[in-house]
Amino acid sequence: MATINDVVLIYLEDAPIAFARVENILPDPKKGWFQMTLLMLQIPLQTATWILKDAYINGEEFQMNGKRMRMETIHAPKEPPVFSQDAGTGFPGSVPSKKASSDSQEKTDNIISFSDLKKKNNDPTTE
Repeated sequence: MATINDVVLIYLEDAPIAFARVENILPDPKKGWFQMTLLMLQIPLQTATWILKDAYINGEEFQMNGKRMRMETIHAPKEPPVFSQDAGTGFPGSVPSKKASSDSQEKTDNIISFSDLKKKNNDPTTE
């Protein structure tokens, strides 16, 4: 069952349409129903309050304005990606970092100053 702060994927007619974070779940005056407040993760951010049965909050299909809807709780991967300086960032298409030419040398990162880069790009004598 989705709970407060869970991220859910909302489906409309079997097609995923939006992500939302569950902000609040309160009992509705109608027995067996709940008021579920969702923060729609889109631009601009909006909140919506849906009145749903617990089965619908658990992922069972329901109807809204005659359209089939359902929610699926999204879980973050159990293990974050492994980042290695020797293997680059771990992202597809990343370039591995260069190793120092000697093991006795201290390993340093290549740091580029944006202000120095801007000066170099705007300097007409470097062209």
